[in-house]
Amino acid sequence: MKIKDIQVYVNCPDRNFVTVRIETDNGLYGLGDATLNGRELAVVAYLVEHIKPCLIGKDAHQIEDIWQYLYKGAYWRRGPITITAISGIDMALWDLKGKAAGLPVYQLLGGKSRTKMKVYGHANGNTIAETLDNLGKLIGQGYEAVRLQCAIPGLSSTYGILKGEKDYFELQRNRPLPPEQAWDTNKYLNFIPELFRQARSKYGEEIELLHDVHSRLSPIEAGRLGKALEPYHLLFLEDAVTAENQANYRLLRQTTVTPLAVGETFNSIWDAKELIETQSIDYLRAAATHAGGITAMRRMADFAALYKVRTAPHGPPDISPIGHAAHAHLNSWAPNFGIQEFVGFGGAQMTAVFRHPLRFEEGYLHLNDSPGLGVDFVVEEAEKYPYKRSYLPVSRLGDGTLWDW
Repeated sequence: MKIKDIQVYVNCPDRNFVTVRIETDNGLYGLGDATLNGRELAVVAYLVEHIKPCLIGKDAHQIEDIWQYLYKGAYWRRGPITITAISGIDMALWDLKGKAAGLPVYQLLGGKSRTKMKVYGHANGNTIAETLDNLGKLIGQGYEAVRLQCAIPGLSSTYGILKGEKDYFELQRNRPLPPEQAWDTNKYLNFIPELFRQARSKYGEEIELLHDVHSRLSPIEAGRLGKALEPYHLLFLEDAVTAENQANYRLLRQTTVTPLAVGETFNSIWDAKELIETQSIDYLRAAATHAGGITAMRRMADFAALYKVRTAPHGPPDISPIGHAAHAHLNSWAPNFGIQEFVGFGGAQMTAVFRHPLRFEEGYLHLNDSPGLGVDFVVEEAEKYPYKRSYLPVSRLGDGTLWDW
C-alpha cells in the first residue's frame, strides 16, 4: 500500500481547519487533522513543501517508521508547527491501516477498555447567575461533569466569555489582528471561589466541577486559588500555571490537594515527562492533533499510567472532528483514560463537511465500529468555506504588560 498523493485542505466551516488526505495506490485514503489555531498556514507550508515530497512512494503501513522518519530525520525536532504536521500524517496513516484491515482504530490499539467515554461540557456566563443557569441546562442534558468559567467583574473581557460574539474571528472585528484583553490577578482570585461556592450551594456535590485558569497565575497564586477551591472538590484545576518550567507544578503540588491538569499545548512526551514522574499532575491534557498523533499519544498514555496519571485530552472547537475521532479511539483503548473535554459537534457547516462516528448521550460519547477513524471529509462542501485569518486574544495587565494567555 504505497503513498500515491498527499492533499492538504485549509477551510473554515465555522472554524479554520487543516485536513490531510493521504491517497494510496490501492484506492484507499486516510484523513488526519493538522489544525494549529492561528498558525494554520505555517503547518500547511510544512506539509506541502517539506513532508509531502518525502513520503510519496513510501509504504503507508509503516506508521512507526514514518513517524520516526519525520521526527528524527528533520534535525529540528519538536515544536508546534512540526508536530502538528506529523500529527496530521500519523492520524491519516492509522485511518488507512484501519480501513485496509476493515477494523476501527481502537481494535488496532488493542481493543476497548470501556464501552463509553465520560465527557465534560462548558458552562460560561457574564454573571454567576448566568453561568449557573447554563450549568443547570447541561445537567439537564445528562452531563455529569462541567467546566465553569465566568466574566470577572471589573474586567472588560475574560477568557472563555465571548461577550455575545460567536467566535474569535468575530471578537477581532474582522481584522487580522489578535484581540487584546485586560487581566487583573487580584480581581480574579477574589471572585472565582464565590462562583464555585454558589455552584455547590445550588447543585450539590453530585455534579463534578472543573475550572480553567489558562496559565495566568504564578505558582504561589495558583496555590492560593487551589487552596480556596478545596472545599468545592473540583475534578481538576486546569492550566493553573505555565508548564515550560515543570518545577512550577512541583511547587504548586505542595500547596494544595486540588487535582491538577495540564498539557493542551504540549508537543511531546518530553513536555510532560517530569510532571508525570514526580506525580505533580493528576490529568494529562495533551491532544492528538498537537502532540504527535495517535502514535505519540499511545506512548504518553502508557507512560502516564505507570504513575497513576489519567488522560483528559484537549477537546476545543479548533480541533476538527477527525482529531476528536482520534481521541475517541484512544480513549476507548487507554486503560487510564479519565475524561474528555467536549464542546458539541459544531454547526451546520461543520456537520456538512465532516461526517463522524460519534454520538453523545447522557454525559457520554459513544463510538461506532466504522473502519479506520470513521470520519469522512466532503471536499465539495469544504470548498464553500474559505480560510479566514483568525487569532486567539492576547492579555495585558492594567499597566500594559503582556501577560500569559
